[in-house]
Amino acid sequence: MNTAHEIEKRLQAVLKPAHLIVEDDSAAHAGHAGNRQGGGHYRVLVVSATFSGENRVNRQRLVQDALDGLFVQQIHALNIKALTPEEFQAA
Repeated sequence: MNTAHEIEKRLQAVLKPAHLIVEDDSAAHAGHAGNRQGGGHYRVLVVSATFSGENRVNRQRLVQDALDGLFVQQIHALNIKALTPEEFQAA
């Protein structure tokens, strides 16, 4: 399974993002205990209207819920940047 592709597919289906970037940072963490267990390190930027009115914690939960079942075996660490389209435009 290509985990980065699976992350992208799930986030597209659930959050309908206007903009999405999924980066595999696993190589930067070679030898890290989490990598020995098989889970990778990923960074995502998700821009979705779904985040409107949600605080940072709830946005993180929405992303994590969309990826349920991938943690531990496929994902060891996930860096999430979750923005509304308005926040993304202002950045």
